[in-house]
Amino acid sequence: MTTGSVSSRRADTRRNHERILAVAAEHLAASAEVSFNAIAKRAGVGVGTVYRHFPTPADLILAVYEREVRHLVDVVPELLERHGPAGAFQAWATAHLAPYMMTKSGLAKALAAATAQRGTLPAGAVQSIRDAMDALLRANTEAGLVRPGVDAETVMRSLLGLLYLDPDSDWQRQATELADLVWRGIRAG
Repeated sequence: MTTGSVSSRRADTRRNHERILAVAAEHLAASAEVSFNAIAKRAGVGVGTVYRHFPTPADLILAVYEREVRHLVDVVPELLERHGPAGAFQAWATAHLAPYMMTKSGLAKALAAATAQRGTLPAGAVQSIRDAMDALLRANTEAGLVRPGVDAETVMRSLLGLLYLDPDSDWQRQATELADLVWRGIRAG
């Protein structure tokens, strides 16, 4: 056995885990109801596999939430590199944050139920989103594009209007208009 090799069983377990989370995210975008049977069927795994990975619906809901947040946060460095500070802010708000917020109505209801059962949302997830916004603002401030002292929390509150986008409308235009409005409010000079 070579150093760093991963057994095919472990790789299969990781693929199943990710497939279950992806299917559950789609399922929860439409409904707050968690059906392990429906999720297992769409993920192409047995229902026992779902229960092995996520013993309770709350475990699954919180894992989906953390996965979605991780995807939202992990893209920021790539956006900064590819688009520069101003373009990264716009791309993150319109192509990543808007779809994340717009499609989370079912997940939001499921999260409310899960946190009522468990306590609170994982604090690290909320902080990760703030940190991502802070990284975007810091890059823009250092580039002289955003005035110093703009608070990430304030900008996030300003973008909460993205929650009201309707996926069946011209949401891309509306997201761009909202991001542009916020951008003009934080811009330097």
